Amino acid sequence: MVSKRFVAKRLLLLGPVLFGVATVVFAILQLSPGDPAVAIAGERASQEYINQVRTDLGLDDPLWQQYVRFLRDTATLEFGESYKIRRGADVSEILADRLPITIELAILGQIAGLLFGLPLGILSAVKKDTLTDHFSRIGALTGISVPIYWSGPLLILLFAQFLGILPTSGRIGSTHFIDSTTGFILIDTLLAGDLAAFQSAVRHLLMPVLVLGVYSMAFISRMMRSSMLEVVRQDYMRTARAKGQGAKTTIMKHGLRNAFIPVITIIGIQFGSMLGGSVLTETVFEINGIGTLLVDAINKSDYPVVQATVLVFAFMYTIVNLFVDITYSILDPRIDQ
Repeated sequence: MVSKRFVAKRLLLLGPVLFGVATVVFAILQLSPGDPAVAIAGERASQEYINQVRTDLGLDDPLWQQYVRFLRDTATLEFGESYKIRRGADVSEILADRLPITIELAILGQIAGLLFGLPLGILSAVKKDTLTDHFSRIGALTGISVPIYWSGPLLILLFAQFLGILPTSGRIGSTHFIDSTTGFILIDTLLAGDLAAFQSAVRHLLMPVLVLGVYSMAFISRMMRSSMLEVVRQDYMRTARAKGQGAKTTIMKHGLRNAFIPVITIIGIQFGSMLGGSVLTETVFEINGIGTLLVDAINKSDYPVVQATVLVFAFMYTIVNLFVDITYSILDPRIDQ
């Protein structure tokens, strides 16, 4: 069982990390070329409107005042209003609408990666240097090497264009109207009791989840293989076998828990990468999550949305790392000490 002291220490570390991230985001936007007020208002806007935008953003204030105000607004989740994406709308509301879409996609992709990556890694380690091991390693290397912007269109050509069995884009069919209760389309369709809408959502999510899942599976299986190979050589594993325990029991009871510790790191990194990598996946499959929100905000120079989105990505990444640390201590209580 994880100690409260260990969790408290990790929570205290989140503060400096988030402070550093906020500082970097502020510095990058300050150092970016051009006048933010002109970029937001547009080159053809009147000077009066440009001055109004500059005043609203506080760009006339000294830099240290802008920095302090930015930190204060970030701490209170006051990101201001959008100028281009949804004019006049609160940025926090826009993020609240888009964030569940990306989280759902990342969770499903991670689940797919675990379901295939862990068994493949264990099987590859147990059957080292056999055809099964070779095929598993080739598949993992292929999954790592193929970029999302290539595998996504390839799946669309195969399953949507040639076979015609899956839709090309979106999260649900246009004929289905579901109230967004949680923001997670699969949960919302189940809560509505609409089986047809649920099936439509599953079909729409299959390809993007497969793209993310293959990429995650490749890393997880390779790490699981190498970690398991290291564990099976340990003395306690040989002792368990010498006591008469079968190979399957020895691996599942003694080996898997210890081999899983390094894999947790990869899972955490991969989940964070999925949240960031969703930019490509959402763009390819036209899913309006936080990834496409960031791309649109950058293209339209909507600075408040860009700042808020980057900060949300960083916050989620740090939270994922926190859960990884806690999982470490659960699997191996010695880490607590």
